[in-house]
This record gives sequence, structure tokens and C-alpha cells, in this order.
Amino acid sequence: MIISPTKIPRIILFIFLVLSTGTAQAQQTDIKRELKRLNAKIDRERVRTDSLETQISILLPDLRNTLRATVDAKKQTDSVAILLINRINTLQNKIRMLEDKSIYTDSTNFEILAQLVMIENKIITLTNSFTEMYSLRSEKQGGVIKTKISTAEYQRKYIEALSYYQNGDYNQAIKGFSELVLEDPSNKLADNSQYWLAECYYSIKNYKRATLEFEKVFTFPGTDKDDDSQLKLALAYQSLGNFVKAREEYQRMIDYFPSSEYFSRAKESLKQLSVE
Repeated sequence: MIISPTKIPRIILFIFLVLSTGTAQAQQTDIKRELKRLNAKIDRERVRTDSLETQISILLPDLRNTLRATVDAKKQTDSVAILLINRINTLQNKIRMLEDKSIYTDSTNFEILAQLVMIENKIITLTNSFTEMYSLRSEKQGGVIKTKISTAEYQRKYIEALSYYQNGDYNQAIKGFSELVLEDPSNKLADNSQYWLAECYYSIKNYKRATLEFEKVFTFPGTDKDDDSQLKLALAYQSLGNFVKAREEYQRMIDYFPSSEYFSRAKESLKQLSVE
């Protein structure tokens, strides 16, 4: 069979159309398949999204509550911290005030104690002076000893100087006791004269000179004013602010005069100085 040349293009066109239709159908099939796959994937993701939304909707109130509780707790913690800081500052201020008050109180107590010691000492010394004067006036005068000054005259001058001391006329008392010590150092009242001379300087607050005069009392053999002088030495150094020397003298009082009436007082004074 011979095909006419005019029919060849039609045949080719037909074949092309058939082939094109088959290819298009195949492509459509592939597209549909891909669409189905994509739709299935989308459905799966939608399911997962729905699940996540459900979980979030369940957890969200708890998260809100937790967050709110955390914020409230932080606020409360900050509030407590501020209160504690304020409380600490208040306590520190009170402590400073108490420390300052304690320092002032200690200083005041020390001054009061020093004044009481001086008053007590004045009472003791005046009592001793009156006792001595009474004893001397009650004592029968003996014979005249061959010295620069008679015993009776020495005793009279001694009582006179002691009266000046008791009346607070310390300059006249110093003059009287000084003359007595120089006129007859061997007189039985010479050591007493030396002691009261030292007391006069102590009374006018010439503590440095008083320490020198109290030291001289120990040079008189058999003196009964040694423990008195030892105590007053410690008090004089304490009044001078020389606490090291004052402690040494109180310790000597304790070591060498255990039977003295001033023993307990020396121990207490030494204890107070050791604390400071």
C-alpha cells in the first residue's frame, strides 16, 4: 500500500498527539501521586500540630501559675531581703551606739572610781592624823633627850603641823613637817613627819614630788608607816597616769605587806588596772 505524500504529515501529527496524550496522562498521574503524598504529609503535620496545641493548652495554665508564683516568690524574697538589710543596719547602729555608750560609761566609771579612791584615801589619812594627834596629846611627856630639839617641843610642832594638814593649810603643814624632819631625823616621830610631808604634796596633787617623799619613808628604820607609804606610792603613780609603775607598786604592797589593812584594797586596785 502506497501512502500519499500528502497524508504523511497527518499521520505524524496523529502519532505525536497520541504520544503527547500518553505523556500528559503519565505526568498527571505522577502529579496526583505527589499531591497525595504531600497531602498525607500535611495531614500528619496537622495531627502533630493539633497534638502540640492540645499539650500547650494543657500546660499553659500551669506555666502561667508557675511563672506567677516565681514572680511572687521573687518579690517576696526581695521584700524579705530588704527587711533583713534594714534590720541588720538598725542592729549595727544600735551596736555602735551601745559601744559608744559603753566607752563613755567605762570612762565615767573610771573617773568616779578615781574620785572615790581619792575621797576614801582622804578619809583614811584624816582619820589616821586625828588618831595620832589624840594619842600624842593623851601620852605622858617623857624627859628631855639631848638633841637639837626636845621631845616635847618636837611633839608640839608635830601636832601643830598635823593641825595645818587637817585644816587644809598644806603650805604651812609642808613647812612644819620639813623642819621637823631636818631638825631631828632620829626622833620617834620623824618617820611620821616624813610621811605626812608626802601626804601634803599628794593632797595638792603634786604627785611627782609625793612619790619622792613617800620613798623617803622607807629609809627610817622600824617605821610603822611603810605599808601606808607603799599604798600611797601606787596611788600617786596611778594619778600620774603611769599605770605600769602603779601596778608594780600595788604588787609590792601585796608581796611585802600581806598582813596590812590595805592588802585587799591593793589586790582590787591591781585587778582593775590589769583589766584596763
